[in-house]
Amino acid sequence: MAVIISISGIRGTIGGQYGNNLTPIDIVKYTTAYTMLIKEKIEGSRRAKIVVGRDARLSGNMIKNIVIGTLISLGVDVIDIDLSPTPTVELAVEHLKADGGIIITASHNPIEWNALKLLNSDGNFISEEESEKVSLYYKNTEKIVYSDVFNLGKIEKENFLKQHIHLIRNLDLVNVSAIEKANFKVAIDCINSVGSIAIPLLLKELGVREVYTVNCVANGIFAHNPEPLPEHLRQLSDLVKNAGADVGFAVDPDVDRLAIVNEDGSFFGEEYTVVAIADYVLSHRKGATVSNLSSSMALKELTEKKYGQSYYAAKVGEVNVVKMMKSVHAVIGGEGNGGVIYPKLHYGRDALVGIALFLSFLAEKQMKPSELRKLYPNYVMIKDKRKIENVNIDEVFAKLKDVYKETDTTEGLKIFFDRGWVHIRKSNTEPIIRIYSEAENYEKAQHLIDEVLNYAGL
Repeated sequence: MAVIISISGIRGTIGGQYGNNLTPIDIVKYTTAYTMLIKEKIEGSRRAKIVVGRDARLSGNMIKNIVIGTLISLGVDVIDIDLSPTPTVELAVEHLKADGGIIITASHNPIEWNALKLLNSDGNFISEEESEKVSLYYKNTEKIVYSDVFNLGKIEKENFLKQHIHLIRNLDLVNVSAIEKANFKVAIDCINSVGSIAIPLLLKELGVREVYTVNCVANGIFAHNPEPLPEHLRQLSDLVKNAGADVGFAVDPDVDRLAIVNEDGSFFGEEYTVVAIADYVLSHRKGATVSNLSSSMALKELTEKKYGQSYYAAKVGEVNVVKMMKSVHAVIGGEGNGGVIYPKLHYGRDALVGIALFLSFLAEKQMKPSELRKLYPNYVMIKDKRKIENVNIDEVFAKLKDVYKETDTTEGLKIFFDRGWVHIRKSNTEPIIRIYSEAENYEKAQHLIDEVLNYAGL
């Protein structure tokens, strides 16, 4: 499996040959290339300072040691926050005034994968242009001069998770008193990664006294496919029903995606995580919302029809959504995969703040999750994919644009139908094309995909 470089970082499978997988040599070279990007922004002789954190993957500690060793050899001071959610690393960069950050996680990818997610000094992912610079530096790392023994960087260890949770607890829309009064029973599935550490601490701080757990040991041995989709969360669904829990929460290995299970064991729907939380935020604070082109049209309808506010669609990828949110001063946004971005805390997908805001909404509404879900339109989304070997995707897009006139080419091709759409784009993380469709029922959504793929010849 080749190393994949994108706005989502540098990821690949562990082991194998240099250049074809994420090997120690690749890790050293990419860490060096990223450091060169960071150093070019620093004026004078000041040392660079970079935060490093990781999820609980089996390969995480090995990669962290290589990354930190490389950074020190380049004269960089390192703040090692070790086992930490992705949003915790992002916040640490911002609050500790670091020059950047490296998150060692492959997010929802299977256990054999890992990755380096690269942050700027704001704690946001580096831009597409900066990512291209890292690739250029990578090709010239043999010219890099490493530090002598008197100029090596230093390591400082820090636990920033408690500060992250403290910041969430003190947000004005996190209603701790209402959550405590509701006396919620909460079930969680943390995929045996860093959510196993973070979510119980968060729930305790929010006043949740009864917590039921499954897969909550941070040993990196994923008990099921790590993508928090209904087909992978049957254990959590059963736990919610058997324990009589009020709600269930599941996260991916780096805790930037949030899935919700209703009190009856049914699924709230990952596309509706952001929709519900946006409803709560907009009910208190008016402003724009943003999601990506592959997210549900339910957010657009909620924003425009219920609140009379503006909705914007960004290219897929957290960095693109954040850029759009900043440009339109959005009060809430995210991605339809359950990635909530709440600017009052920070510009990054954060399942922890998502949990806090969702519980606040439930407590204030005094509703069950299944009742809350009925407040929103019941659109059905199908997420499909195809391998793209020997396929000229640009020719495919050109062919489809000749057939369909109402399209958006911001990223890939999005085709609009009456109360439905199909979006085709190249994946940022895998050698595939993603094909998403949404409509009022499953049959129509599948029909739209079949029709488009037939015209595309795929």
